[in-house]
Amino acid sequence: MNRRCPFIVTFPAVVILSACQQPTPWDISIDEQPGEQPWAESESPHEATATRDGQTGMRYGADRDPPAESGQDEAEVSREPIELSLESAVFQALANNRDLAVQQLEPVIAGTFEDLERAQFDPTVFAEAALSRERAEQVSRATGERFSVQGQDNRFNVGISQLLPTGTDVELGLWHDRMYSDRTPNQHSVRAGVSVTQSLLRGFNRDVNLANIRLAELDTLASEYELRGFTEALVADVEQTYWDYVLAVRELEIFESGLDLARQQLDVADQRIEVGVLPEAERAAAQVEVALREQDLIDARSEVEQIRLRLIRLIHPREQGQWRRPVETADEPGVEPAELDNMADHVAVAMQYRPELHEARLRLEQGRLEVVQTRNGLLPRLDLFMTLGKSGFADSFSSAARDVDGPAYDFTVGVRLEQVLGRRGQEADHRRARLQRQQAARSLENLQQLIEADVRSAYVEVERLVNQIDASRTTRELQEEALRAEMEKFEAGTSTALLVAQAQRDYLDRQIDEVRAQVSYRQALIDMYRLEGSLLERRALSVPRGDFDQSG
Repeated sequence: MNRRCPFIVTFPAVVILSACQQPTPWDISIDEQPGEQPWAESESPHEATATRDGQTGMRYGADRDPPAESGQDEAEVSREPIELSLESAVFQALANNRDLAVQQLEPVIAGTFEDLERAQFDPTVFAEAALSRERAEQVSRATGERFSVQGQDNRFNVGISQLLPTGTDVELGLWHDRMYSDRTPNQHSVRAGVSVTQSLLRGFNRDVNLANIRLAELDTLASEYELRGFTEALVADVEQTYWDYVLAVRELEIFESGLDLARQQLDVADQRIEVGVLPEAERAAAQVEVALREQDLIDARSEVEQIRLRLIRLIHPREQGQWRRPVETADEPGVEPAELDNMADHVAVAMQYRPELHEARLRLEQGRLEVVQTRNGLLPRLDLFMTLGKSGFADSFSSAARDVDGPAYDFTVGVRLEQVLGRRGQEADHRRARLQRQQAARSLENLQQLIEADVRSAYVEVERLVNQIDASRTTRELQEEALRAEMEKFEAGTSTALLVAQAQRDYLDRQIDEVRAQVSYRQALIDMYRLEGSLLERRALSVPRGDFDQSG
């Protein structure tokens, strides 16, 4: 049988199909905002490829990219790395992170409620004009004659009113009334007056009337502290992810070195087996070690790619092809541990800077204001009102206006009392406000205890990792000597490939332990600074902070 027939039949079909198939443009339409680049995420993630460059840092990323934009080379997009130091990663996240952009609007939105509450004390200008006509039947009291009357009344008034924080409602007004009929001449009435209503019980206290404004101000301050806490958490997340990426890259390099070493050991074993120095069974142990290193390398590459995507999501670079771009890091994990301050000092810093504590104190102050409001609500409504006006009457508007200076006036003074019988609703509101304030006070005490416990625990973890760095370095150096000795014994014929493989595995684990201890120390410091609320200050970053008096 001719085995080339399938190829002869298949090849022309493939050529014809390839010629007929034309590249199709993307059929996805994206509404872009000015200054933004569309996200290219139409394909599934690909396996990362790794390269190493001891001079420029570490660089890992996917080997394929989506179609490049017009005028930009696809290869250039896929190979252009994102060069990151720890500081630049933080700054890019603060500038580009979309979650932060959303959170930054919260204080602005909360500030609008302050203006809304202040608006109740804004003066109000009013004006009214009315025209009324009347046709009526009347009876003369003198003669008993029945007759019809047609009249018209034109009314116009303007004024201004304002509610004051003292519970005083003031109104100034000017009224003009023109009346005429077929039985009486034109009559003009002009009145200028003032009306004052003063709360004597409910609503009398200035603190009560300004409580809603103060509550809105506290909400704005609380949103600022929430923004501060969110920003601090974002900075910590960026730094933690940055070091996770550095660790993953270093582990990948260690696994690559381990694979090279295992392959070299397999070659040595094959050579010694060929010359008859080692039995054939020794090859299995070396082959198993190579297979294990290849498995580890697959997992390490996947881990690098996952963390790279998470890091890009946090910093959100604006350039095209962001999800496919490799990342180069500039900072090294190995540093000499810094000397820690006293644990009590870190706890004191947490009590001063932790945004959750500030927010809890604000909520406690809000509870106090609500108690003031509900206590005032238990009082009856007792208002003192007074009106004073001067009037003028004449057959024309100008004459009536001049007559305002005449003797005609009106004056009214009185009180108005209003009280809900039973007061169950007011008493329930007051009781609820007091209980919520007690709850807020106890929550504040509990939060202080939790924060102190978190800071102390983080401090202990940092101390542990400081000691772990030296211990892991010593262990790695000793294990390196043990591996070298085991390999020398293997060359001398006094050891086996299995023992060498085990020594290689132990040395690889100790290398990873050393770099993990270094990275974990940095991350533990970040976590402790975040828990004490000082991470932003230590990074020379400023976030708006309220001027709330904590002693209140």
